[in-house]
Amino acid sequence: MATSLGSNTYNRQNWEDADFPILCQTCLGENPYIRMTKEKYGKECKICARPFTVFRWCPGTRMRFKKTEVCQTCSKMKNVCQTCLLDLEYGLPIQVRDTGLAIKDEVPKSDVNKEYYTQNMEREIANSDGTRPVGQLGKATSSSDMLLKLARTTPYYKRNRPHICSFWVKGECKRGEECPYRHEKPTDPDDPLADQNIKDRYYGINDPVADKLLKRASTMPRLDPPEDKSITTLYIGGLGDTVTDGDLKSHFYQFGEIRTITIVQRQQCAFIQFATRQAAEMAAEKSFNKLIINGRRLTVKWGRSQAARGKEGIKDGVSEMGTRLDPVPGLPGAVPPPPALDEEAPANYFNLDPSTSPAVMNIALPPPPGINPPPPGFGPPMFHPMGPMAPPMPPPMSMRPPGQIHYPSQDPQRMGAHAAHGSRHSD
Repeated sequence: MATSLGSNTYNRQNWEDADFPILCQTCLGENPYIRMTKEKYGKECKICARPFTVFRWCPGTRMRFKKTEVCQTCSKMKNVCQTCLLDLEYGLPIQVRDTGLAIKDEVPKSDVNKEYYTQNMEREIANSDGTRPVGQLGKATSSSDMLLKLARTTPYYKRNRPHICSFWVKGECKRGEECPYRHEKPTDPDDPLADQNIKDRYYGINDPVADKLLKRASTMPRLDPPEDKSITTLYIGGLGDTVTDGDLKSHFYQFGEIRTITIVQRQQCAFIQFATRQAAEMAAEKSFNKLIINGRRLTVKWGRSQAARGKEGIKDGVSEMGTRLDPVPGLPGAVPPPPALDEEAPANYFNLDPSTSPAVMNIALPPPPGINPPPPGFGPPMFHPMGPMAPPMPPPMSMRPPGQIHYPSQDPQRMGAHAAHGSRHSD
């Protein structure tokens, strides 16, 4: 509600009069030709309760109208947007930012102390150049890796959508497509995000959005240094064809002295060995999950010692990274080991019955179809040479009596030799 110039002029010099609001890109909208209405001393600040100039605008088509909620002094003290109260640099809630920067900025909450604190902050803001925040936030020197990972780099215009139509939820909305509110099912009323307080967000306490982001940050992957202090090598993966050893050296030389840089072009990876363990740990901390060289996001891991490298591989269904692998369906199982054989028992390679005589098993196979069988006496032997029914073998040449010359035709054991000899004597 606007305050008239003729009423309540107490402490009017502390009332705020501004020409343009302090907004983030998301609240400002994507339309470069935006129109705003300005109402001088239109509302009181929801934090310090002082009248300030209110700006109202529509950030885009089918979006709801937005307005400034806090004065510019409270906005500058926390470096936040006047509408959404998110940090202007990271786009995160104040509780997440203060946790990441390890600062504790306690703003007084009582009326008298709050007014005194605000006057001191206004004096400090007037003496500064306006490029850096004031208070405890201005004294924070280094940024946090957690904030860089959680920070929103692009505007989130979906946050400017209209609210849900309560009449449509009850089934009583008669506007149809002309209704300026959303016709969607509301979220669960027990959802903590459905109950947000602007003061809790500003003071950084009990903010459900901040709790959600902090839980997400706690589950993000980390690169813990190995227990072996002798490891000073980092593995860099995903190099491609554009990243050279000079690019790697120009990035990692800032962390400490580099001993060697080995690039394995076949596997598109590199191994960077530092001279000290402290330099390797700093390089791993500053480069993990945020190393981009020549437009390529590179993977950073710790190298392994020689002992661990010799035992690499998958054992018992567990991969090198420690994750258990599921069995592939359809593959045959492991082949069972052969049964133990007795050393004294003869080797039975053809699974024959040991009680069967070898002569019985040595049976001539029938000839293939289309080929006539050989005449009797010219085929292969029907008995095993060592069998009991086989004819006796002639003695070897060295054991025969001297002076006797043996020819195959004079072999007395050949077939028909006795019959021919008998017929010759009968003549």
